Amino acid sequence: MERVAEGVWLLRGDARKSMNIYFIEDDDGVVQFDAGTRAMVKPARAAAEKLGGVKRVVLGHAHADHRGTAPSMGVPVFCHPDEVADAESDAAIESYVDISELPFARARLAYPFLMKRWDGGAVKIDGTVSEGDLVADFQVIHFPGHAPGLIGLWREADRLALVSDVIYLIDSVRLGKPLPAGEASVPHPVWSWDHP
Repeated sequence: MERVAEGVWLLRGDARKSMNIYFIEDDDGVVQFDAGTRAMVKPARAAAEKLGGVKRVVLGHAHADHRGTAPSMGVPVFCHPDEVADAESDAAIESYVDISELPFARARLAYPFLMKRWDGGAVKIDGTVSEGDLVADFQVIHFPGHAPGLIGLWREADRLALVSDVIYLIDSVRLGKPLPAGEASVPHPVWSWDHP
């Protein structure tokens, strides 16, 4: 776990440490933003405990690699209203994702297995957050496209943005291969609800 800004910690985990969970100070504990993968449950619990305990989980969106720890944290879980159905679904792969469209055979074979391995399962959603709402001292920003209810968090005071899958620093179709230093991309269209 590393401190990335005042009151914000990042826990990296799973494949090539490419999955992220953020912990944001909130009074006497932390809010967990995004829930990584199922393999990150123990590290997420340990990190939250060191920071005073997690009070709630806010999902950036409901894809399997972002809801993995949520069912196991023992706290209320929130997401954007447009993600509730996917979060509460047993499906590890959203209906709008067509893995057969990936350009590489290795990825087409690997991703169905990976998505099931990453997924923590259906998540009971206790409440929703929408554009303009506050999470700790961050404002919710709605970024539909990759997922209908993809959100990020913005803190004006230090101009810090936590943006989930709005941008990638890895190649999303080459099984997480890092992009060259200084480069970023958007998720490949196969992963997106409405790519344009």
